[in-house]
Amino acid sequence: MNRQHYYDLLSAPARLDYELYLDTGNLLACQKPMPAMVNADELQFQIVHQVEELWMKLMIHTLLDIDDHMRDGHAHKVVTLFSRCNMIMKLMSEQLDLLETMSPHDYQQIRLQLGNGSGQESPGFRTLMKMPPELWETFETVYLTGRALSVRDIYDTQYRHDDAYVIAECLMEFDERMGKFRANHIFLIQRSIGMGAASLKGRPVELLDAGARHRFFPELWAVRAEMTDAWGQAYGKVRESLGAAE
Repeated sequence: MNRQHYYDLLSAPARLDYELYLDTGNLLACQKPMPAMVNADELQFQIVHQVEELWMKLMIHTLLDIDDHMRDGHAHKVVTLFSRCNMIMKLMSEQLDLLETMSPHDYQQIRLQLGNGSGQESPGFRTLMKMPPELWETFETVYLTGRALSVRDIYDTQYRHDDAYVIAECLMEFDERMGKFRANHIFLIQRSIGMGAASLKGRPVELLDAGARHRFFPELWAVRAEMTDAWGQAYGKVRESLGAAE
């Protein structure tokens, strides 16, 4: 097939309403021109990361709306919008699998094009890292302090499976999916350059693993252990085997 013919079709000036509304001319020009690509995988590398930035932009916008709706007590809207964020996180994690179709050898050629850049410099990622503490502050103000409740009350001592519990679980799932996304990124790095290598910033790649283990809402994780230990005191941490009575 004539490659240039199809490249020309993609780069033709926008004329149709769909093209104009989505600004496809500028969108498809965000990648390097094909003749300038260092290898055939560089287009995929750029597109995957550009799409990730767009997903993060949508998630940031949605989290801002979530914060507003929490303050206004609109629990159903909060749950719906958290579902959207969690779907975005799932898509972002799955998209990383595309990059595993790239060989370590081909990635090294692309890596040379990055200068000293790394995913830690992503504007979307850096912004997302700053938002969870403010989400927790809002949740705490409205659903904990505002109702004279603790996390333990919501999950155990005054458990009602109410709006406070459901929103706490939304926060928990968001935290979990963020951790899975970061863990998937670690596996991608392992397949691309190995864990023993230094990043483009000169830091050992192993340091990134700490980010994957980070929890934004530690209170929601800790309460599970607290409840299990407390319940264990009642029924015994070590119980007789089910087969002992036979």
